[in-house]
Amino acid sequence: MIFFLTTGIILGLSAGIAPGPLLALVISETLRHDIKAGIKVAIAPIITDIPIIILTLLISASLSEFSSILGVVSLFGGFFVLYLGIESIRSKGTKIDITTTQSKTLQKGILTNLLSPHPYLFWFTVGAPIITKAMQQDILCVAAFLTAFYSLLVGSKIVLAVITGTSRSFLTGRAYIHIMRILGTILCIFAGLLIKDGLQLLDWL
Repeated sequence: MIFFLTTGIILGLSAGIAPGPLLALVISETLRHDIKAGIKVAIAPIITDIPIIILTLLISASLSEFSSILGVVSLFGGFFVLYLGIESIRSKGTKIDITTTQSKTLQKGILTNLLSPHPYLFWFTVGAPIITKAMQQDILCVAAFLTAFYSLLVGSKIVLAVITGTSRSFLTGRAYIHIMRILGTILCIFAGLLIKDGLQLLDWL
């Protein structure tokens, strides 16, 4: 269970603070309105990801005995996480944009996350292999991964909304960039583990 808990923490935190459409909206809504508006956007993944997770669980269950397919999926997931890790290492901060003028922050957060390819790529290439492995051990492992992942994904965005509301310079400062680089390095290591799992499932190792 510790492995799945740790994996959820690493992936959730990395996804939560990485620059992207949803984080940009969290920042813009916080600056345009208030911290509460930014928090509303931050919780959008909890709503939008539910159908994706359900579909992932169904697919994972149906593919649990097809190791070659899971191996290919795991390889794609590994390369996707490697891409995210490299992007995090190369990050130079997050641009602050306050041009957003509309209200209905939660609706905008939901729409932004639904239209972003990242949740779909993550759950079908990374989340599926992890959940499949967790289900083979214990349902509590699945719960540990999902709880840790969403606690850090949403929680880190909420923290960034609060920080943005009090200090606009943090997201372009050295501390944020260093955190991104550390997490990026960890993601690259984790990508290597996913790629290794994929190769083993394909009997190439």
